[in-house]
Amino acid sequence: MVYRPEISGRTNKGFTESIEDYLEEIYLDYIGSNTGVRITDLAQAMGVTKASATDAVKKMKDRGLVRHERYGRIYLSDAGLQAAKEVYDRHVTITQFIRNFLDVSPEVAENDACGIEHIISDETFSAIKAALRRQAISEMNGNKKDEDE
Repeated sequence: MVYRPEISGRTNKGFTESIEDYLEEIYLDYIGSNTGVRITDLAQAMGVTKASATDAVKKMKDRGLVRHERYGRIYLSDAGLQAAKEVYDRHVTITQFIRNFLDVSPEVAENDACGIEHIISDETFSAIKAALRRQAISEMNGNKKDEDE
């Protein structure tokens, strides 16, 4: 069988996997300190050259996803922040699902989530979120029972 993205109906707003990965990396700075990311640090985190990181930042800036002045730090725009939150949510949720339901090691779950987050359909992602919610509710109800007894 061949993967056919048109069946999944995933709405990735036309971002490439690479752009999503850059957005996620910049978002990690945002939730950590929001001091902005330097090209050098971004390139190192992504495992690419400074020239490749600069090209990616230019593409994101052209799409209105980041703010960046030459030799300055990189910040997410409002549109970039929204897109980055969605990518990060997929990553965290899928990682949690793989760990909780499949009992996979943290390192492998993180790595697998990095690949899956880019291609998963909205339908499947919603089902994963619902399964995690049901698990959380079940655990809360189970804990309540234990406390009542």
